[in-house]
Amino acid sequence: MDTKYNLIVCIVNSGFSELVMEAARNAGATGGTILNARGTVKEEAASIFNIPIHPEKDMIYIIVKTEIRDNVLHELYKTVGLSKESNGIAFSIPIDNLVGLGKK
Repeated sequence: MDTKYNLIVCIVNSGFSELVMEAARNAGATGGTILNARGTVKEEAASIFNIPIHPEKDMIYIIVKTEIRDNVLHELYKTVGLSKESNGIAFSIPIDNLVGLGKK
């Protein structure tokens, strides 16, 4: 199914949400919603992936047109990916129905 919009979800260590939004805007996104969250992970998972675990997280929700989705995800990967201090991940979900955006 082709969709016109996608939801990009980006999860980063707390304090990096503005960096996420700057990267997303550089790729064409217009805005997002930031939520504070707390992550949970077993210590052995941290050692397997060799990454430090910071439980305080920021979750950023960004709705974008499908045509720019890959550009936004790529910019997020370069700016706040797992190899960065922000230790971020991002993924997209297609949106089937959307209301409330735009002017009449």
